[in-house]
Amino acid sequence: MTTFRSKLPNHFDLPRRINRLGELAYNLWWTWQPEAVRVFRRLDYDLWESLGHNPIQLLREIGRPRLNQLADDKEYLALYDRVFASFDAYMSQTATWAERAHPELTNLPIAYFSMEYGLHETLPIYSGGLGVLAGDHLKEASDLGLPLVGVGLMYGQGFFTQRISEDGWQEAINNELDFADLPAIQVLADDGTRMTVDIEFPERNVTLGLWEIRVGRIPLYLLDSNIDSNSEFDKNLTARLYWADLDLRVMQEIVLGVGGVRMLRALGYNPSVWHMNEGHAAFLTIERARELVAAGHTFELALEKTRGQNIFTTHTPVAAGNDEFPLWLIDKYFSALWPQLNISREQFFDIARHHVPSGETFSMGVLALRNAAGRNGVSELHGRVARSMWHFLWPDHDEDEVPISYVTNGVHTANWMASRLRILFGLHFGMDWMDRLDDPDLWTKLNQIPDAALWEVHLHLKRKLAFYMRERVRDRWKAGGYHPVQVVSSGVMINPYALTIGFARRFATYKRAGLVLSDVDLLLNIINHPNMPVQIIFAGKAHPSDEAGKQLIQQVYRQVKRAETSGRLVFLEDYDMNLSRYLVQGVDVWMNTPRRPMEASGTSGMKAALNGALNFSVLDGWWREAFNGKNGWSIGEDKVMDAQEAQDHEDAQSLYATLENEIIPLYYDHDPKELPHEWIARMKDSMQTVIPQFSTRRMVKEYVERFYVPALQ
Repeated sequence: MTTFRSKLPNHFDLPRRINRLGELAYNLWWTWQPEAVRVFRRLDYDLWESLGHNPIQLLREIGRPRLNQLADDKEYLALYDRVFASFDAYMSQTATWAERAHPELTNLPIAYFSMEYGLHETLPIYSGGLGVLAGDHLKEASDLGLPLVGVGLMYGQGFFTQRISEDGWQEAINNELDFADLPAIQVLADDGTRMTVDIEFPERNVTLGLWEIRVGRIPLYLLDSNIDSNSEFDKNLTARLYWADLDLRVMQEIVLGVGGVRMLRALGYNPSVWHMNEGHAAFLTIERARELVAAGHTFELALEKTRGQNIFTTHTPVAAGNDEFPLWLIDKYFSALWPQLNISREQFFDIARHHVPSGETFSMGVLALRNAAGRNGVSELHGRVARSMWHFLWPDHDEDEVPISYVTNGVHTANWMASRLRILFGLHFGMDWMDRLDDPDLWTKLNQIPDAALWEVHLHLKRKLAFYMRERVRDRWKAGGYHPVQVVSSGVMINPYALTIGFARRFATYKRAGLVLSDVDLLLNIINHPNMPVQIIFAGKAHPSDEAGKQLIQQVYRQVKRAETSGRLVFLEDYDMNLSRYLVQGVDVWMNTPRRPMEASGTSGMKAALNGALNFSVLDGWWREAFNGKNGWSIGEDKVMDAQEAQDHEDAQSLYATLENEIIPLYYDHDPKELPHEWIARMKDSMQTVIPQFSTRRMVKEYVERFYVPALQ
């Protein structure tokens, strides 16, 4: 079991009988355990909801009389005791998968670096799919018993809150987070002072404080530059995710890569594997080499000795998506380093030099690829795209022999599956089914579940989504400053029994959120069809610096708010993990329309599929591997066209034809008992094919066996 470095705060006034609630609030294990969620929610449901599911704030604000009442409530105490029996058994388990299958990993920690982590909506240190994947990776590593430690940054303002104006323009609101309300614990040195590490920047040092977040058995350590001894400029280094300003951006990545290595050393870690989740952390390769040069090795030998332990996962199918910095900026921040490495300025640049049309850059992708022995994309198609994209680094290889493989992404089933479905599966699969969720044979038992039982759960989840949307609108209306057209556009007229399609993701132009709006008149006829209405729910943020993405949101919103849509097109603002949970559990169809092959993998469709939604997607990323003709629908063909406009037109025609001729009739084809048996058959086929294969259980095991264990040698 992992030994955590930090000591839990003791600032709750709790009755002795239930005083371990404070301990549970500081371990995010509760976020993927329905009964553990219930143990907090039962304290005060209304307060729990109003605080955004934050157990730390809940325990601080709830009155002592209510706590005393529950400390004498036999039913609540039975729940409390069950939860803590499960928690203690989980935390003390020794016969984990990792210890049984790979005992050679024992006491050889794996360091996992990521710029963002999506762990729960109360901890907004993520912007999108990359962060949520990283959070799921940690949760699954905990479930499997891996000796893994996470490294990232603690963002003082988190990611922005999104508001959509009456005209559809995205407004970004940045609020300072109160770390006292978060499940983050300051890491202290042995003398009781705050533990820090230093980074050398031009003409100054920057001091970084350490935070620990507990994710089941996994410790996640985050660096924070908001330290009193730093200048105001340097305090802002970790204020927000992904600064657009290049100086701040490169400094952030130095903090993550170089500072992350120094933090682990200060904590006493000597990792056997260093996993970079995207290129933001690639400076760790230089810092690890610097350590060996200081011990007497040449720089070339230092890179060679460390390369075998480095693993790089790329998520970006276009070169422009990889961070690249002008050489003068690298000169500014690293000019003091190359003398320490006993190399010249040009030799340093050669580590990651990239020739682009505008000149030469220092590429984080090149840096990571050249200095990692394990390299992978995140789907089979993305692996191919990556080999083509980076072929120039291995000019002597044929393209298909470029040493970049793939591990298709997955999602953490326990975190994303609705509790009602978990209960249903427990009744039919046995209560230990979650331990076998990556076994395809288990999922053949889906055919034993009566259609009526599965459909009843699905309708419950649809009603739950509709209720959530209406209450969300009510809260915004009550707060004031909300135009009636925004109320309608936010889903107040949603029908929980109509065919409901979800489209929620980052609003980047290549994701083509407007594809379904290509022919508005045709779409209006489709969604307003008598007796067979269709609802489409949009949600997503654009990066504050992405003007094209913000304009795309505005274009979609202007169509959503038209009276002719009858309230059947909806845009939900401020997409986060909580809203995502309701959407992936409550829609009938999950639609994804990227311009192929620019969706490296995608995971939101996996989350929807494990809750019974059917995917309707371009054959890109993971869906190209999952689609079998019976478990959902494809948009367009398995090909890439040279002309973007032609591809957009062809895909739009495919989308409309499939929606009108296949999806809608199938959904509304009910028997006399109102059961759509053919639709339910597709739901079962989707679950059978997606849940075991596209889970983080399979994904993390694959990383262990194909990358982590080989790195030990």
